[in-house]
Amino acid sequence: MRLLAVKLLLTLLVAAALAYPLLQPEADAGIFRELEMLGPLAAISLTLLFLLAVFLYCRDLQCALSLVRPECRAAAPRSVWLMFLLPYNFIEDFFIVAHVTQSLRREAQANDALRPFSHFGMLSGIGWCSAQILSLIPHAIGSLAGLLALPLWLAHWHLIRRINRALRAAPPAIVGQGQSQP
Repeated sequence: MRLLAVKLLLTLLVAAALAYPLLQPEADAGIFRELEMLGPLAAISLTLLFLLAVFLYCRDLQCALSLVRPECRAAAPRSVWLMFLLPYNFIEDFFIVAHVTQSLRREAQANDALRPFSHFGMLSGIGWCSAQILSLIPHAIGSLAGLLALPLWLAHWHLIRRINRALRAAPPAIVGQGQSQP
């Protein structure tokens, strides 16, 4: 209950940061200003493209958690869809990344398919989450953070896709020899 209260308090701060450019138009900052500069059609197209990418990313995260044995999961596979719950997602994204990473680490202890991986995305995942929060800062700092968030997010997504391929390609294993039965 305490964790939820902290998440909600932090979400209020994120909501305030998101609302700042709307409440202070003279600040001439924020993502809304950047989208406005593109024009309505381009802004709508870019937003829809971004939402599609987030959908595909969530699908891959859900797949990763689904491929992990239930006893190794730090969160339910469906929990990744909280990424669509604005503005709560800005805070929850940190927990989603941590839960996926923790689940993959646990699975790696018994699943040889994950042996080639030296890490499971905590650095790139927390990096894109942090840069996403910093992108709420008005002006150049926020814009630079937003630009940094994108390659970190793509790196994390690419790693998750590679892990999913490895888990799907793993041969059925015998219990007690590195993997669980199918």
